[in-house]
Amino acid sequence: MASNCSGRWVGTWTTTPAPVEGVALRNQSLRMIAYVSIGGPKIRVRLSNAHGNRKLAVGSAHVAIRGAGAAIVPGSDRTLTFGGARAIGIPAGALVVSDPVELDVPPLSNLAISIHLPGDVPENFPITGHGNGHQTNYISPPGDHTGAADMPVKQTTEDFLFISCVEVLAHADAGGIVAFGDSLTDCNLSELDANHRWPDQLARRLVARKGGRTLGVMNQGIGGNRILHDVRGDSGLRRFDRDVIAQPGATHVIVLLGINDIRNRNQKPEEFVCADEIIAGLNQFIVRARAAGLKIFGGTLLTFEYETFNPGFYTPEGEAKRIEVNRWIRERSAFDAVIDFEKALRDPSHPTRMLPIYDCGDHLHPSDMGYLRMGDIIDLSLFE
Repeated sequence: MASNCSGRWVGTWTTTPAPVEGVALRNQSLRMIAYVSIGGPKIRVRLSNAHGNRKLAVGSAHVAIRGAGAAIVPGSDRTLTFGGARAIGIPAGALVVSDPVELDVPPLSNLAISIHLPGDVPENFPITGHGNGHQTNYISPPGDHTGAADMPVKQTTEDFLFISCVEVLAHADAGGIVAFGDSLTDCNLSELDANHRWPDQLARRLVARKGGRTLGVMNQGIGGNRILHDVRGDSGLRRFDRDVIAQPGATHVIVLLGINDIRNRNQKPEEFVCADEIIAGLNQFIVRARAAGLKIFGGTLLTFEYETFNPGFYTPEGEAKRIEVNRWIRERSAFDAVIDFEKALRDPSHPTRMLPIYDCGDHLHPSDMGYLRMGDIIDLSLFE
C-alpha cells in the first residue's frame, strides 16, 4: 500500500439497513463476511441499530482477513474499539463507527467482522441487518468467540446482521460509487457466496483497469424496494439521504429503481402509481444528489413481461408505464448519464423480455450472467 495515503475515508463495502425477522440470539457471537471493493492500510466498521426499538448491547467486536469458512488468516485479527472502549451500547435508531485499526486490506478480499452480543436479542427485538444477502455468515454457540481463529459455528445464515459498512483510509482523490436500487442491485437471487452482483463486477473492473481514480463501490440495494412507498425497509425517497448521501466518500450514485413501484408488490389500490409519479421521484433523487455534490446516473428499468416470480404482476398497463419511464430516462431526464441496463439484457427479437441467457428463469431477475453483464456494460470513464 502506498505510503502517501491521506485521511479520506471511503466505503469499500456496505449493506443497506433493513428489518430482519425470525432471528433470536442469546449471548452469541456473529461472524459476518464482507467482500470489499478497494483496499487500504486502515479500516473502521459501522454497526447499525437503525430499526431497533431499544439499545443494543455489543460486548466486543473484531475484524480480520477471512480465511476458509468461519476461520481467519493468522495474525490478521484486530480488536475494534469505540471511543477506546471494547463494549458499547447502540441507541435505538442509531449507528456507531469504530475507531480506526491498522490492517492492510487487499482490494477484492473478504473480511470477517465478528461481534458478541452478551444479552438476549429476542424475536420481538427488531434486528437491523440485511436479509437474503447470499453470503454465508456464521452464528456461534453461547459465548464471546469474536477473537477465535476458527469460530465455532452453531448455525449459518445468509443474512447480514447489524454491520452496515466497512470504510478504508484512501488517497485524497479517491471516491465512492453508491449502487442504489432494489433486488436487481441487491442481486439476491444470484449464486451463494459467488459475488456475482453487478456492483461486485463493477468493483472488479475498476480495480483491474490501468490507472484511474480509486473508487469504492457500495451496494445499497434492497429486494422489493420502491421509490414512493415503503416495503421491506424505507422507500427510496425516505432512505436516499441515509443510504446514498451519508455514505463515506460518496462521489457518484447509480439509481436503478422503479420496477417495484409499477408491480406494486402488496397490490394495495392506494399504492398503484402512474409513470409521472415515478419520474417525479427519480427527479427528486437528481435534485438531492446534485445538492450534495454527487454525480448521478440513471439505469433503465429491466423487462418483466409475464414474470413468474409473482404471477399476475405483469400487466400491459404496467409495461406501458415502464416504457414511458425508460423513455424519460433516455431522452428527457437530467441524469449526468444513462446506463442502459435494459438494452444490454433485452432480447433484440423480442424487446419486452430478457435474453434467456441473462434471465434467471422468472422473467424479472437476471441470471448470474445477466448480473455480470450489467456490471460489464458500465462505462468506467463516467467516474473520472
